[in-house]
Amino acid sequence: MQKLLTSDKVYIGKSRILKAGRGVYARCDIKKGEIIERCPIIEVPKNDASNLKESILVTYFFYFGKNKERLAIALGFGSIYNHSYKPNATYKINQREMIIDFIALEGIKKDSEITFNYSNGSDKKDKKSPLWFEV
Repeated sequence: MQKLLTSDKVYIGKSRILKAGRGVYARCDIKKGEIIERCPIIEVPKNDASNLKESILVTYFFYFGKNKERLAIALGFGSIYNHSYKPNATYKINQREMIIDFIALEGIKKDSEITFNYSNGSDKKDKKSPLWFEV
């Protein structure tokens, strides 16, 4: 396993998105294509997932695997990034290394909130898929 360092590119602050709570913000200007943060993930075993359906944690899961049949929680700030249908970032899960990379889709200015589209991650299709909560 490779060494995984914390990101010096982001911080947590109060989100400007209505009812979002906290959000992840850029500490510095971030270039298009740059990795914003690399977070370890913890896979939730299938038998544990059924117990979490009514937990607040269900809103922080990432679904992955060939058919999105697996669940994971991202550590670092990974599970704090907010949703947008006009995101400035995306993510990519590396199943072998059990990490998730957050990557800038465009240049992100210092102190801007970093968001990604919850409905599709790095898939550019179906940008307006309904979510499991209201936006």
